[in-house]
Amino acid sequence: FKTLGWQCRDGLLGPSGKDSSDEVKKASRREKNRIAAQKSRQRQTLKADTLHLESESLEKENAALRKEIKRLKDEVKYFTTVLSSHEPLCSILSPQPGELVYSPHSFHQPHINSPRFQH
Repeated sequence: FKTLGWQCRDGLLGPSGKDSSDEVKKASRREKNRIAAQKSRQRQTLKADTLHLESESLEKENAALRKEIKRLKDEVKYFTTVLSSHEPLCSILSPQPGELVYSPHSFHQPHINSPRFQH
């Protein structure tokens, strides 16, 4: 009596003629693969969640920095206005009577014979 590779589950041969230990190994491998895939999906989800939180944090930081930049630009504008309105009135920037005003290149010229520069 010859079998065609088919026997009931309790028998020694499976549909392809392999013994039941091969089927057990295959089922075990499938289970391990299923668990590994599940862990991989969990890691991927955790990584995506972490990146999302980091992205939100960076967006908040970016918004705060943009606000700070605007505040500093407004401050520069204010001080520029204050300085430009102060310059015409400043006695330090205006030459005092009897004081000589030199251009940056005037020290290379022979007019430095004034008593102020003689030893």
